[in-house]
Amino acid sequence: MDVQIEKCVLSLIQGDITLEETDAIVNAANSGLAGGAGVDGAIHDAGGPSIMMECRKIGGCPTGQAVITTGGNLKARYVIHTVGPVYQGGTRGEAALLKSAYLESLKLASARGLKSLAFPAISTGVYAYPVNEAARIALKTAMDYLKEHSDIERVRFVLFGQAMFDIFAAELKKLIEVEI
Repeated sequence: MDVQIEKCVLSLIQGDITLEETDAIVNAANSGLAGGAGVDGAIHDAGGPSIMMECRKIGGCPTGQAVITTGGNLKARYVIHTVGPVYQGGTRGEAALLKSAYLESLKLASARGLKSLAFPAISTGVYAYPVNEAARIALKTAMDYLKEHSDIERVRFVLFGQAMFDIFAAELKKLIEVEI
């Protein structure tokens, strides 16, 4: 599913983010940049040890922020590591932190002159963020950013499984309808 946002194509696909050929893929990392389960583990496994070596040099990343490393053995040249919030009922600033994780990743891509990047569904796995709300925050943040920044040409949300894709697609349709 593709939509045009100014000069950028925003896409939703079901697939494996480690196979993306975008300039960068975004990793749903933990604050210690220590690797982990889910997409984080898959990216480190596919990318090889050079990613972890750079992560160790960086040392960590606060929730809502982003850092960049090599893509190692991945097709993507870079990995942007961002830390989404652990969902704790929605009363501890989780929405603002999740928005910040996406926004800081986009800003870092722009600062590096990257033209394309791929996001997973940040915080929706072991961090237990409700998927509908997470999808709405992710998509709205990306759409708002792309309206103001024409340097990025392609943003892909690479979603694991049909259920996740369907939720993101439904939220994207709602956001498009609001803007018409």
